[in-house]
Amino acid sequence: MTSHGLDADMSVTRAGLLDGLMTRPGQVWGAVRLVPLVRAEPVQDLRLHPQIYGGPGVVDLPGRRHYLSYIPHGFVAEWTTDGSPAAAYGTQLSSGQPQQPVATLRLQFHRRMARREARHRLRFLPLHLALEGYLALHFGGPAIAWEEWSRQALSQGLSPRAEAAYLGADVPGLADALRVFEIHPGQCGVLVYLADALAAAFVVPHPEDYRVLHPTLVQDLYGDLVHHYATLMPPVPDFRARITDHGIRSLDELRAAARQQTAQWADFHDETMAAGLLGQANTWQRVYRMDRFTLSRFLPPFRPKQDNHIGEAITDEHGRTVYLKTFRLSENQVRRGHLLNRLAAHDWHLADTAAELGIDEAQFGLRLKTAGFGHLLRQDVLDRYRSRAQATNR
Repeated sequence: MTSHGLDADMSVTRAGLLDGLMTRPGQVWGAVRLVPLVRAEPVQDLRLHPQIYGGPGVVDLPGRRHYLSYIPHGFVAEWTTDGSPAAAYGTQLSSGQPQQPVATLRLQFHRRMARREARHRLRFLPLHLALEGYLALHFGGPAIAWEEWSRQALSQGLSPRAEAAYLGADVPGLADALRVFEIHPGQCGVLVYLADALAAAFVVPHPEDYRVLHPTLVQDLYGDLVHHYATLMPPVPDFRARITDHGIRSLDELRAAARQQTAQWADFHDETMAAGLLGQANTWQRVYRMDRFTLSRFLPPFRPKQDNHIGEAITDEHGRTVYLKTFRLSENQVRRGHLLNRLAAHDWHLADTAAELGIDEAQFGLRLKTAGFGHLLRQDVLDRYRSRAQATNR
């Protein structure tokens, strides 16, 4: 995906992403583990349905900029203002008839990442809201024209920015797992693990929405780290509950023991397996207000060598998650985000940023080049950094 986007005003909020959702025991297929998320009561006054595009798309962004990526589908949110149940409008994944192969894919053009189509209907591009937020990170480039930055960096910033991802259909085992796994009663979401590394979280308002949107997970984008784990790692163990017969004398006691096992699994999952997502302090940007609901996207703190997830969410007036979709960044993507954040924090002054990181300016400049930002520096400056590094290593 490629972005020609704008920097955005950010605000930091809490990270209670799974508020109102309960974890249920997962199912395993090879290296894939799917962990269901259920609600005690479904959200009735907000519903989601897919709008199928099926190919590459271009999205117009503010400031005569654009975003280009594979966009298989959009989501349409329907809501009511009086709390009455909303219906999923026009839900359709396919015609049910065999599709003829096509020689070319039609390029789709979209106006904005999120666009209101009717008074109580919003079309948005799932996951791409989050990805564009990452690509637009400090997109404007150097805030001060220090002499080390190239003319391109000062005039165009980071335009264009590009990142690569894998289609879910190319992640080994994922399509089979989604096809054969049972959907839990009341299920409104799922956490997708590859080799027990959290790859994605997906939450919707209503169980009926989830049944319709469950197959779209194979059309989503996944990071290269997730793809490598699925390809190279062995099958993961299944966590099975074991209840001893000691002290069990009635069906009520057996039910209580089963509930305890379920609670222990949920605590272990939330505190250990999902800690990388649930424990990060996200930076949020509001995208659209829908009466009592708010569509937002978030960025992680870009912690090197730790889990870092970008995502988007719809929350209600109490901050509870109604919709959620996340993407796990690779280590290289985390490094790029970390470097840009540190540069911005020091007004894009190379020496000051290098000092904070505990390295010299030449090492930092070469680190920028390794991260893919070498074009932002003047060539003579890069050559000087290389010469200095070579002299140090002699």
